[in-house]
Amino acid sequence: MKTGMRNALTYIVFVAPAVLFFIAFILFPLIRAIIYSFQDWDGIASQASWVGWGNYKRLLDDTDFGKSLAFTFKYVAVTAVLFNLSGFLLALALNMALKSRNLLRTGFFLPHVVGSVIIGFIWQFIIVQLFGEIGKATGIALFQKNWLSMPDMSFWSIVIVAVWHSAGYFMVIYLAALQGVPRDLLEASEIDGASRMRRLWSVTLPLIRPAMTVCFFLAISSSFKAFDLNFSLTRGGPFGSTESLALQIYSDAFVKNLFTYGAAKAVIFFLVLAGITLVQVGVMKRKEVEM
Repeated sequence: MKTGMRNALTYIVFVAPAVLFFIAFILFPLIRAIIYSFQDWDGIASQASWVGWGNYKRLLDDTDFGKSLAFTFKYVAVTAVLFNLSGFLLALALNMALKSRNLLRTGFFLPHVVGSVIIGFIWQFIIVQLFGEIGKATGIALFQKNWLSMPDMSFWSIVIVAVWHSAGYFMVIYLAALQGVPRDLLEASEIDGASRMRRLWSVTLPLIRPAMTVCFFLAISSSFKAFDLNFSLTRGGPFGSTESLALQIYSDAFVKNLFTYGAAKAVIFFLVLAGITLVQVGVMKRKEVEM
């Protein structure tokens, strides 16, 4: 067997399983969802009728869809910044020569290992039960309220839990990037009289910009797809004020049996997410080149 054919066969053997999994679990369901979005089917009946753009026209008058879309954008904007800020600050602190830094790194990363649904139910108990007991014992009005029953407080409850759950994951990425910054550049800038903040701004941040691109991409995509914490903490309440788009799609398709209408929302959701992430990665990649 020729070398070229052997290399091609080796390439096919290693790549084929990933391609098959991609087709079976991503590409095929995506195509099916697009087809379903042009049909009327409840997910149970044996026949589905073709309605064309009917499901998409229905979205224009769906106030609940607009409300969940606004909540999702607000949630993404807040959490994307807080995920990266908290992760970077933790990485910056734990990159120092601390004796307990390995223990602290493990402690901050540990919440990310636990499933989001479990975390949600644990924090629901903490917010509803434990905070109430703290409020009674201390007389602090903030803890005497049920945060999950108030629209504004329930939003920030989800944000706080999400940041607590994900900060350690982003910390690991930023920590790896910080450890890759050449020590001689930092020492040279220090000799030149640059302050700690100046070294951080002019040397460290430009060199870890690829990690920032990755972290912002992960933060935006994961926040857009937020479902687990939203479901286990508030189930979209109170009065639908914290219903993310992913949770609403699930509710329409599998609770209300509006399967094809949920598919139309999923297609719009996919287009919005793909557009935003492509723009974000493109802009930040261009910044890396300019660096």
